[in-house]
Amino acid sequence: MLPIAVAFAIPALAQQPSAPPASAARPSAAAPSTARAAAPKARHAAAPKPPGAAPHGAHPTLLAQYAEWGAYTASPGGKKVCFALAKPAASQTIPPNRPRNPAYMFVSSRPADKVLHEVFIMIGYPFRPNAEATAEIGPTSFALSTLQDGAWIKNAGEEAHFVDAMRAGQTVVVKGMSSRGTQSVDTFSLKGFSQALERTDQECPHGQ
Repeated sequence: MLPIAVAFAIPALAQQPSAPPASAARPSAAAPSTARAAAPKARHAAAPKPPGAAPHGAHPTLLAQYAEWGAYTASPGGKKVCFALAKPAASQTIPPNRPRNPAYMFVSSRPADKVLHEVFIMIGYPFRPNAEATAEIGPTSFALSTLQDGAWIKNAGEEAHFVDAMRAGQTVVVKGMSSRGTQSVDTFSLKGFSQALERTDQECPHGQ
């Protein structure tokens, strides 16, 4: 099911410097919450409410900004969640200049659900069903599962390795194809990622 931090990603982005208006991305936020609720990944939380309908405590608080990555926390329904969040440093579509909502990536932890460093990417358009999508860090490519406009590491056993590679890498390059056949390449800078993740780990320590 959809990581609960998706409910906070849009308002969190609005807090970041040069972020697009929250209203620009809001139409895509509710769709994956329903779609991914049907995905066979049992350790994910139940689908959250869309932005604007968040329960008390759900609005994110920016803990600190580290280069391209922000560290955030929120407590929807009294359950604490922490996440590191970034927008792409560069985006490309083929054909060029195809309209799409903003993309972003985050890595979240939910101590109450014993979830640590869960990776999720929202790409800003509906993926083509059954089309391949990948996340590349240096020479290593990780397959992504996709549903509507969301993506996550296909092999859950590789998620910890992916996060370790993010700590050591320079960029993550996410490639996918929309339902209309548009190819996309989004490059996320990893500058500040390790610091942001360390800050979220301090706020949501594993094992609590």
